[in-house]
Amino acid sequence: MKPTTLLLALIASHFVPQSAVAAEAPVAARTAGADNFYRSTSVKGERVSFRNQYQMEVVGTLYRPQGQVRGARAPAVVVGHPMGAVKEQSSQLYAQKLAEQGFVTLAIDLSFWGESAGTPRHLVSPEIYSDDISAAVDLLSAQSFVDPERIGGLGICGSGSFVISAAKIDPRIKAIATVSMYDMGAAVRQGLNNTQSLQQRKAMIQAATKQRLVEFNGGQAAYVPGTVNTLDADTPDVQREFFDFYRTPRGAYAAAGEQPERTTQPLFSSLVKFVNFYPLNDIETISPRPMLFISGDHAHSREFSEDAYRRAAQPKELYWVKDAGHVDLYDRTDLIPFARLATFFQQGLAGK
Repeated sequence: MKPTTLLLALIASHFVPQSAVAAEAPVAARTAGADNFYRSTSVKGERVSFRNQYQMEVVGTLYRPQGQVRGARAPAVVVGHPMGAVKEQSSQLYAQKLAEQGFVTLAIDLSFWGESAGTPRHLVSPEIYSDDISAAVDLLSAQSFVDPERIGGLGICGSGSFVISAAKIDPRIKAIATVSMYDMGAAVRQGLNNTQSLQQRKAMIQAATKQRLVEFNGGQAAYVPGTVNTLDADTPDVQREFFDFYRTPRGAYAAAGEQPERTTQPLFSSLVKFVNFYPLNDIETISPRPMLFISGDHAHSREFSEDAYRRAAQPKELYWVKDAGHVDLYDRTDLIPFARLATFFQQGLAGK
């Protein structure tokens, strides 16, 4: 069986087994208030590049609040994009909205994605992803207009797990928030609601190992269909939810030289690196730094925020957005609780 065929059988969306989504309630296109490509009239972005500890170039967009007093140092927030996406998808929206509330913000492309360096493209490397976030903290700490003692981290979808992973070993991240979080390790190991069996996991690992050797010998790369490129009568509802964002003008975007239909399609042979990724282990050691977990009450991913909240120590908050699904919180400005996020970071980065 070809690797991509095997993964299509095991994975419906963002590494979720088909069996996990077959029983999901139908998901209609819900785009009211969707504004992924929002451009603030009061905040301007600046392209920046810097190097992580692996000496790889990381590219981001830096936003500064309007009217910042000359010589003043503002609190700052690093914003990470959904797994397999780029900074132009969701994270720049959040970065601008927070910048409008007085924060310096930095939306980054994780390594191997978007404008950031890394080959082969779309490689899965959770350790490097987490280091990208700490490298962004390095950059912010070096800016004369940022208070290095008041820097927070915000992760959307898969970046929620990367921000947590970074914060566990980077005490400079003083407040941590996640939105529609995916624990990428758990998602690949067992799928939603533990519906992927050990035998299925081993089959995936075996297929990925064989594909790695194919690529070592110069063969063609294979990619996980994290989001399908076409819909048919059998397309699972969670896939339809992601399709409505990544494969339509609502959210479709690609960096120069890449195709929009390749967004959210990680390199299959590297996917198994997530099997060894346990971002929620020792999450309680982040305390007493505050944590905020935001999820839609209808989100297929809500179990990950619930698990993180259960394991985390105080101070912590689990915030439910009524009538919201997972992707709704990527760009639906009528649902995203920007005010709650701003208050959380204002309090968490108060510099006490």
